[in-house]
Parts: sequence; structure tokens; C-alpha cells
Amino acid sequence: MKEVLKVEGMSCNHCVNAVETSVGELAGVSTVNVNLDQGEVSVDFDEGKATLAQIKETIENQGFDVK
Repeated sequence: MKEVLKVEGMSCNHCVNAVETSVGELAGVSTVNVNLDQGEVSVDFDEGKATLAQIKETIENQGFDVK
């Protein structure tokens, strides 16, 4: 499944790395791409192993707001 999430608060490459690394470590997540200019995070994941709620929580734990 592919989801594109609106994320507020990301402003630099450190933010990009924090989100891509933390979400990428979740079981079932195959790819994570952050578009800093658009404020979006695109995630490909296996719904049987990861949930959208887990992904959102992981991003929020990095200090960003998922809309």
C-alpha cells in the first residue's frame, strides 16, 4: 500500500533523515521518501506488517505534526 502524508514542521535535511530513518526501520515498510518542499512523506508498506497509525506515530515521535 502507498500513502502520502502531509507533515508539518520539517525544515531541513536533518528532518528528512530523521523521518526516513525512523519510518524505514518499521517492519513492513519498503520505501520512505520525504518531499521537503511539499511537506509530504510518501510511504510504501505492507499492511499486514505495518499500520498507518504506527507510521504516523513514528513521524510524530520525531517531533513533527502529521495532518
